[in-house]
Amino acid sequence: MKILRILLCLMAFGICACNCTEKNAAADGENTDKPIEQVKDVTAYVTTSDAKTLFKKSSFSFTDTNVLDSYNIRYDKSKLGKEIDGFGLAVTTATAYNLMKMDPADRTRFLKEMFSKTEGVGSSLIRVAIGASDFCLKEEYTWCDKPGLENFAVHPEDRDFLFPVLKEIYAINPDVKIIASPWSCPKWMKCQMPGGNSWDVSKFNVSVTEEKDLDSWTGGRLKPSCYQTYADYFVKWVQTMEKEGFDIFALTMQNEPLNPGNSMSLVMPWQDQKEFVKVLGPTMEKAGLGDVKLLLFDHNFNYDDKTGQDNYPLNIYADPEAYKWSDGSAWHSYGGSVTELDEIYSTYPEKSIYFTEASIGEWNYKFSSCLMNDFSSLFLGTLKRGGSGVTLWNMVLDDKNGPYSPQDGSCKTCFGGVTIKSSDYKTISKNSHWYNVAHASAVVKPGARMIETSGSKFQAAFEYQMFLNPDNTIGVLMLNGLSSSQQVIFRNDEFTVKYNVPAGSIVSLLWQE
Repeated sequence: MKILRILLCLMAFGICACNCTEKNAAADGENTDKPIEQVKDVTAYVTTSDAKTLFKKSSFSFTDTNVLDSYNIRYDKSKLGKEIDGFGLAVTTATAYNLMKMDPADRTRFLKEMFSKTEGVGSSLIRVAIGASDFCLKEEYTWCDKPGLENFAVHPEDRDFLFPVLKEIYAINPDVKIIASPWSCPKWMKCQMPGGNSWDVSKFNVSVTEEKDLDSWTGGRLKPSCYQTYADYFVKWVQTMEKEGFDIFALTMQNEPLNPGNSMSLVMPWQDQKEFVKVLGPTMEKAGLGDVKLLLFDHNFNYDDKTGQDNYPLNIYADPEAYKWSDGSAWHSYGGSVTELDEIYSTYPEKSIYFTEASIGEWNYKFSSCLMNDFSSLFLGTLKRGGSGVTLWNMVLDDKNGPYSPQDGSCKTCFGGVTIKSSDYKTISKNSHWYNVAHASAVVKPGARMIETSGSKFQAAFEYQMFLNPDNTIGVLMLNGLSSSQQVIFRNDEFTVKYNVPAGSIVSLLWQE
């Protein structure tokens, strides 16, 4: 009995000692209630189309390399595709205005979530307007609305709203790339369209003496006599932006060149753009800006059904001099199908392809369908057809779909990637486009290249693409449009990753080998 009493005392002392130790550890700031989390091999992000799971992050370990499954995908890191520049949303004047209305701490928090490589998804590509777009605040403008380039100056809306936002973005991620597009040239460079809107392409090669001035932001044509002046305008704009600290990665020569009805627009059929790029290219190079990409077209997959405009960029590439100055093409999805890029890529695989604009809005928005369809078409669809980047339309609009131009032809029913409540400029809701960009940006980094794969074939509703990042990590984008989950296995000779993709979801994976 005496021995038993001694043992019980010793046990009690041990328990007391343990309790004391835990208390002291907790007092030192250690959380003893939670076990130390083991670092896993693979990071996963999941968003389901029913919105019950939204960009949920988790991790898991590599699988035994001997595992077998009916859906095996083998990948070879030695077989790589074109380089990827990134993904993002447009910073319009409206977006910048909404962001500047936020409390600075809230704005910084949002921008870090969007652009930070360490604290966010690392978005690396944005689109801005050269001058105003249909998402300006009061009225349309360029940076030279009085005749003569001696009157060139930064517009107050850009100075007050766009520049501060861009500076904060660059402070968070100095590697962000900007694609810039004009919605119109200055009005004093415009003339009336020959043949009106009949699209009689034989009338576009008119002489300078036939130019008739057009005092309108909507429609019209760039005067052939102003080609050099307009090229000089582009140079001054790029130089000014660079002096402000914003490197310009690429230019398109006209947003939606086949749309004469936008509130701020300019008609530029391929015949005109072919001649203009032969002036703009040498002018940019002479100014020391030859590294800025010049992208053709910047409009819909179906060429807006305009007679004589099919194969717009291919027609320009066919001219040897225009080919020399054209780095690639840009595309929108308000008409036609991404399959149009099949011919573009196969005919000129050396030329770059960027998807630059799509919007959601009152006419089409349903989270489930927009999430899945846009990720399939605009992201996976563009990338597997030689695409190097994707930008969607407005990053942030308010709950009144604005601010937008009050003029006819502006989009008054568009939604942003994020909606902000105009009563407090604090409460935000993320729409499908934010999640699309987040999923791609989180695992496919600038400089990534698509990895060639082989193995099991899936049903059409299941899609995937693999990428090798510059830091040797592997990124995978997947979309499961099936009504049931889909188990997949990615493997090479050393590593095996096994994952069950939920029904109706988009999933991103990232791992280091």
